[in-house]
Amino acid sequence: MYSSKKQRPVFVYSVTIYDKLIKFPCFSYIFYDINPPEGFNLRRDVYMRYAIWLHKLQTNKNDSNLKKFKLVLPPWSHLYHWKYSEIPEHIPWALYFDIESLKRFAPVIEMYQFFDDYDVTYKKIEIDDVYILQHYQDMFETGKFEEKMSIEDCNEPIRVNYFYYNNITSNNVRCLSFHGYTSQLTSVLKNSTARSFLFDHAEVALHDMFGDKLYWKCRRSMRFNKELHEIAKKFREQELDANDKNDMTILPDDWRKEIPRRNAIGGSYLGIHLRRADFVRSRSKEIPTIENAFKQIKNKLEELKLDKVFVATDAPINEINEMRSLLEPKYALVTYKSEDWVKEKYKDGGIAIIEQIICSYARYFIGTYESTYSFRIQEEREILGFPAESTFNRLCYDGTESCSKPSIWKIVY
Repeated sequence: MYSSKKQRPVFVYSVTIYDKLIKFPCFSYIFYDINPPEGFNLRRDVYMRYAIWLHKLQTNKNDSNLKKFKLVLPPWSHLYHWKYSEIPEHIPWALYFDIESLKRFAPVIEMYQFFDDYDVTYKKIEIDDVYILQHYQDMFETGKFEEKMSIEDCNEPIRVNYFYYNNITSNNVRCLSFHGYTSQLTSVLKNSTARSFLFDHAEVALHDMFGDKLYWKCRRSMRFNKELHEIAKKFREQELDANDKNDMTILPDDWRKEIPRRNAIGGSYLGIHLRRADFVRSRSKEIPTIENAFKQIKNKLEELKLDKVFVATDAPINEINEMRSLLEPKYALVTYKSEDWVKEKYKDGGIAIIEQIICSYARYFIGTYESTYSFRIQEEREILGFPAESTFNRLCYDGTESCSKPSIWKIVY
């Protein structure tokens, strides 16, 4: 279903991998991997750090060799909030994102394309250089946060295989203590003759510049799979009486044609992201009870003169039913229940994306404290052109609106 049918490039370089000659074209590869417990939305942010770096390498006028790198997208495997399987799967990015849109910003390829193009699916692949990024052990103790990196002893046991594949390994693994920005890794490329690099614990490297024009170009390129958008659009039309034309939420097909605006209205419903599960324990002083959440939702519905609220939540069904009983009959609480084929094809990751999209198109959005899921919705709403005051809001612990607002990161063109 996902195999590449493109014509193979002309080969000009070759290496020997486990006594089997594998030919490589003139370009080189950057792989990256992330700490396994990290969730989907943090991983999206780490992708941006490396995509922006590759974008800069492509536009480098001083070193043509740096333009030959391609960024290999790590497959989505079993994540903490995805309950569909206990066995890691290798889900391509195309299932969740519009790959052609990503490519308009950075030179990315899927892992399966790397396998298909070079006929290495069932052979062992030895990555030339693996760098395990790690924090300096004394940095948080001393408070001296200076840009630096150095090869040091590993703080943790190293992995033998990568991306849950048994055939991707390396004989050259080093731990790189690192504090700084992703583009600082360019010196690693310049000081090596290797053609393939893997940066493990890639989340250690920071954004070169958070929230600037280049950041937002990359973010705008991260459009979801078109079918997921159509599923969300159909749901909004049928269940929430919303459509893009009336709601002024139409975007051009190509993100590069988007223009600054603040005229989006959104559907006639309130969008809520209510994170429960682990947040109830880890952020107990910031997360409202069901009753306190209900109070804030009810007050906002009255203020906006709306009668429907869409809730994206990981709360158990009994808590959802409790909130629904508190709101009815005056207000309707709507949640997304997928058709069987949607769940089978897109799994929990796709369901979460559909819910994010629906929240993004609401008249007004209220999120959860320090949730990257909520933060990604706020970014989507900035791209869609909503007024900031309808986007950067959070549910308060005590049932009022007296708590501090989330950080406001407005879009830059």
